[in-house]
Amino acid sequence: MTDVLAGEQDTDTVARFRRATVDNDIPALLDTLTEDAELFSPVSGRLVFRGRADLAPLLTLVYRAISDLRWTDSIGSGDTRILLGEARLGPFRMTEAMVLDLAPDGRIRRLRPHLRPWLAITAVALWLGPTMLRYPAIVRRAAGFQGPTRPARRE
Repeated sequence: MTDVLAGEQDTDTVARFRRATVDNDIPALLDTLTEDAELFSPVSGRLVFRGRADLAPLLTLVYRAISDLRWTDSIGSGDTRILLGEARLGPFRMTEAMVLDLAPDGRIRRLRPHLRPWLAITAVALWLGPTMLRYPAIVRRAAGFQGPTRPARRE
């Protein structure tokens, strides 16, 4: 995996995020996120994974499964950045536009990955869906399921 942008100033959060993803360094990747960071699923369109604790298994699975990750461009300034990249999942090549929203302290508070082509997204869904079933509580929270509610007790 390579980062063609590595020659840029590597002190900001986005550069550290790029390096961590390319190096598959999950602890360093998590350090670039706010505690309440959220990731909008590019596969389901409605799952939102929130908080470092829920993002850790998801990001570990994703970045350990892809290969040949290469960030090719970085666009934006201020609190919104877009990273353009390419990678492989098994035999499938995919391109990505990762929209990163930054918190006032410079860390990443929201990740919005956009993947293509359709065949690669399907491969990601077919692989990641069953894999994430090992973490049912995380998937329920991402779906917004709060669990059963109990009627108020009457005194």
